[in-house]
Amino acid sequence: MDPAAFPTLDPELAPIVALLPDMSESLSDVPAARAMLDGFAVDGPVPGEELVETHEEQVGGGTVRFYRPRGASGRLPALLYLHGGGFCLGGLALEHPLVVELCHSLGAVVAHVDYRLAPEHPYPAGLEDCYAALQALAARDDVDPDRVAVHGQSAGGGLAAAVALLARDRRGPALCFQALGIPELDDRLDTPSMRTFTSTPMWTRGQAELSWQHYLAGQEADRYAAPARADDLGDLPPAYVVTCELDPLRDEGLTYAMRLLAAGVSVELHSFPGTVHGSGIARDAAVVRRMDEELLDALRRGLAPRPQPQP
Repeated sequence: MDPAAFPTLDPELAPIVALLPDMSESLSDVPAARAMLDGFAVDGPVPGEELVETHEEQVGGGTVRFYRPRGASGRLPALLYLHGGGFCLGGLALEHPLVVELCHSLGAVVAHVDYRLAPEHPYPAGLEDCYAALQALAARDDVDPDRVAVHGQSAGGGLAAAVALLARDRRGPALCFQALGIPELDDRLDTPSMRTFTSTPMWTRGQAELSWQHYLAGQEADRYAAPARADDLGDLPPAYVVTCELDPLRDEGLTYAMRLLAAGVSVELHSFPGTVHGSGIARDAAVVRRMDEELLDALRRGLAPRPQPQP
């Protein structure tokens, strides 16, 4: 893609954008898109892997890989991690390095959910897998049930918001925090950014349309499929919401954050200038390092022990 088409693009992201092909129709061939993403998975050990121990369990209809800081004792904070991929792509291997870092940097048990994917398994299959994983995580003997958070990126951010709604409405495990990274929240595709950014790097309106078509499979979206449709956002956990300036999903994330605030939920909102959806692939760019550092800081604060009331 031509970086000159995006005048406010961060200069450090321009070389990456210049190498990206037009991906607007990538979800029209889901198997091919999956094969392409598989090629980006790290083959071999990743930094920090020696600091964590892992095991996998079948939970619900999916697989959960649990990460635990090696040598840690007692009850630990916990994080439910939900990968992105437009509800159709992604899995344990691709985001393994990130989850390793989250585990040892936060000193937390992390449940990385390999939820069932559309179009083979449309809504609510993937979401129910994520909620079942939350229940399993919160029930572990080594987890502090008062310090359980959820985090996801892109479609994973939308699933994280939906899990928070489900946990509230089903009176399930009490989440202490939700971190919604560039979340995919609204199937109506009618925000200014979604109408404007029809051909942007990494994520386009065309991909969003196909993503929702695969996920919903002809169903009418409810508030758990598309959390932007929820009428009541009260009594949800505090939130850290990230959006990217040159992302079709930008405005649904901004709007959701503002609606959470209006409902009395504490929100930290950050829209990073000059960034595109999936800017994280440019690992050495200063803005990406800042995004990573601020996410870790927000999660540390969100998972910190709560002050005990004085007698």
